Amino acid sequence: MNFVEELRWRGMIHDMMPGTEELLAKEQVTAYLGIDPTADSLHIGHLCGVMMLRHFQRCGHKPLALIGGATGMIGDPSGKSSERNLLDEETLRHNQECIKKQLSKFLDFDSDASNRAELVNNYDWMKNFTFLDFAREVGKHITVNYMMAKESVQKRLNGEARDGLSFTEFTYQLLQGYDFLYLNQTKGCKLQMGGSDQWGNITTGTELIRRTNGNEAYALTCPLITKADGGKFGKTESGNVWLDPRYTSPYKFYQFWLNVSDADAARYIKIFTSLGKKEIEVLIAEHEAAPHLRVLQKRLAKEVTIMVHSEEDYNAAVEASDILFGNTTSDALKKLDEDTLLAVFEGVPQFEVSKDALSSGVKAVDLFTENAAVFASKGEMRKLVQGGGASLNKEKLTAYDQIVSSSDLLDEKYLLVQRGKKNYYLIIAK
Repeated sequence: MNFVEELRWRGMIHDMMPGTEELLAKEQVTAYLGIDPTADSLHIGHLCGVMMLRHFQRCGHKPLALIGGATGMIGDPSGKSSERNLLDEETLRHNQECIKKQLSKFLDFDSDASNRAELVNNYDWMKNFTFLDFAREVGKHITVNYMMAKESVQKRLNGEARDGLSFTEFTYQLLQGYDFLYLNQTKGCKLQMGGSDQWGNITTGTELIRRTNGNEAYALTCPLITKADGGKFGKTESGNVWLDPRYTSPYKFYQFWLNVSDADAARYIKIFTSLGKKEIEVLIAEHEAAPHLRVLQKRLAKEVTIMVHSEEDYNAAVEASDILFGNTTSDALKKLDEDTLLAVFEGVPQFEVSKDALSSGVKAVDLFTENAAVFASKGEMRKLVQGGGASLNKEKLTAYDQIVSSSDLLDEKYLLVQRGKKNYYLIIAK
């Protein structure tokens, strides 16, 4: 496989330094991509870069994932509006281990292959580097004029940030440039990859290498992913979409991809999956012929959920979706864990009732009109039950005065009442 061709048809190349393609064609190349370790999980904003590393390894080259333990402690001026908080070393190491575990789903770290992936942390080579040594060994090679000309610096100086640009942030490109030089000298790394906002920092690295030891060094960036409407990719009302199920449940993760627009699905399936060109072309054609079937979104959601979580999590997410939108059974509902149940029914009206009242059993008509106002009146409920239009935990209520007790509770805490086809109510027993 040709790495540059692979990225090109997927729409994953923004800038590429001349000579990069020729280098990749003639030898196995080592490349790195930096990841910010300020959290103990990646989010989907990291995924494009991670997929670049994945394709790079699949094409026979050696990927390095660099955890920015040192650079993550200060602010990168590239599109950021504020400086970062310092991490202590214990937190940094914890975050690093969690991130490596996630990256292991995308990259081979453990085989004996010559192109097995490696995880490196720039804190390891920066922590004992004194300011005087850095100024003498690195600073002397790059002029202030060169650094000032960078677009990311110019934007900050021209008033895009309220507080201007601190010296700490100004030196960021030198710190990142030194990472490239260090990896070039110690691991033969000749290529740095990243998002298009990193172009200035990456090319400072290639310039530093050229001026320090005259070695070959190249740069390649991917576009920053946006939505078709220009909105920010990967952000929801509740914040980032994380890869760790503690922060974003597999169900919510699956739903994010399932709900992207048609235009975005056609782009995202190329960027965020490893499906081949012909298969994707067939899927796009199928989707265009019958957009209402959402073929692209369903396949995209499947591929990414299995890759990040597991096939089991994917199947559970599909079952959970069917509970809300399809004709599933009560058995499927009972299999849901509490987090997924609450995620599926997030936003539906909720009522609280006393657990004690349920222990001895209560008539459905009293529970769902007096204790919880699911139905406007007992008469309305009677009519709906007689017409087969009311359900408890996905089972039709056969009698309006049916006894409901604690044995009916889901997860020993919840009752799901359905009025008509689309109106759900979650009753919480406390």
